[in-house]
Amino acid sequence: MAIIAQHGEIFIILACLFGFFMAWGVGANDVANAMGTSVGSRAITIKQAIIIAVIFEFLGAWLAGGEVTSTIRGGIVDPALLQANPQLLVYGMLSALLAAAIWLLIASAKGWPVSTTHSIVGAIVGFGAVGLGMEAVAWGKVGTIASSWLVSPLLAGTLAFVLFKSVQHLIFESHDPFAAAKRYVPVYVFLVGFIVAMVTLTKGLKHVGLDLGFGQSFLFSLLIGLMIMGLGILMERRVVYERRADDHFGFSNVERVFGVLMIFTACAMAFAHGSNDVANAVGPLAAVISVVRSDGVIDSAALVPWWVLVLGGGGIVVGLVTYGHKVIATVGTGITELTPSRGFAATLAAATTVVLASGTGLPISTTHTLVGAVLGVGLARGMAALNLRVIGTIVMSWLITLPAGAGLSILFFFTFKGIFG
Repeated sequence: MAIIAQHGEIFIILACLFGFFMAWGVGANDVANAMGTSVGSRAITIKQAIIIAVIFEFLGAWLAGGEVTSTIRGGIVDPALLQANPQLLVYGMLSALLAAAIWLLIASAKGWPVSTTHSIVGAIVGFGAVGLGMEAVAWGKVGTIASSWLVSPLLAGTLAFVLFKSVQHLIFESHDPFAAAKRYVPVYVFLVGFIVAMVTLTKGLKHVGLDLGFGQSFLFSLLIGLMIMGLGILMERRVVYERRADDHFGFSNVERVFGVLMIFTACAMAFAHGSNDVANAVGPLAAVISVVRSDGVIDSAALVPWWVLVLGGGGIVVGLVTYGHKVIATVGTGITELTPSRGFAATLAAATTVVLASGTGLPISTTHTLVGAVLGVGLARGMAALNLRVIGTIVMSWLITLPAGAGLSILFFFTFKGIFG
């Protein structure tokens, strides 16, 4: 207790700095994932991707980032075992933030789309198991999180496969693909708006004073979906059929209609990503602030201060703007060739999976989810459409992430323990 009273201000300043560094890493690595499909399919430019991400990542983090944050903050290491020495939780969360942020910096420089969720969970488990003892880690919770890393790419891949097959059947195989695209794309736009709104309203808005029942959320989500659908129809009307000698079936015109839809799915993906992955940066930060402010009382259910979510959202945006281009290239063009229709199926499937997970409080890996969705779309076209060498490199970087985060975290934990005593 005395250590926390003595160094409380320093702990909060360090936590804010490391939290911002971690959020920067999330932006540089993970947001690039979220935007990779849209940029890779040439539906939007890098500049447009950054503007969309700035707005919707921030909104997702602020409006729907509360649920997952509580899991990262108090669900992995058992807070009850730390009541006697609360300063150990502070050292641990500071080391977890710094360790995960440094690993993300290395991965982003290499252009590897690694999982920020893996990084932070690995780092927290590392300091918990070595610094506090194996019994301090809630292994059941860690097992649930780890299983979600396998389930989420499978679910997203399956959804993306089904969505892309529906696009092929309803639009590309019809006798007039362009007319079919104009007819069905508004329905897909409605789906995007409805799904994201539904999960956000049912799960995410308690901390901003909106606590709606299921029925109310359903009605509001229908309205939001219809409004977004109306906007999509207006934008779609601007797409005029262009006759090209090399395009006998009019598929390039269909892809231009899907280009409109990709703008909406890019917004949905950025929102979904902000809601899930801001927790990786601000969960440990919120834990440090709550321990310092309560003079050493550990309460995993303490509310996340609003400015902490703002700090996380701001760091994410800075990371994307300064360093996101390398990972965008890997996800957007490295795994399989993407067109707007394929990119749409991958992005909507991934966004749906991520917002569902955010709603249940599971910190899943957006990276695994999106890469799984892109693989699903590639498989819908056959194995030859996939670049297996790039996929191998990505899987290798995933396997290294957990031990890298844990190892660095253990090192920093004992460093902080030595400095502050």
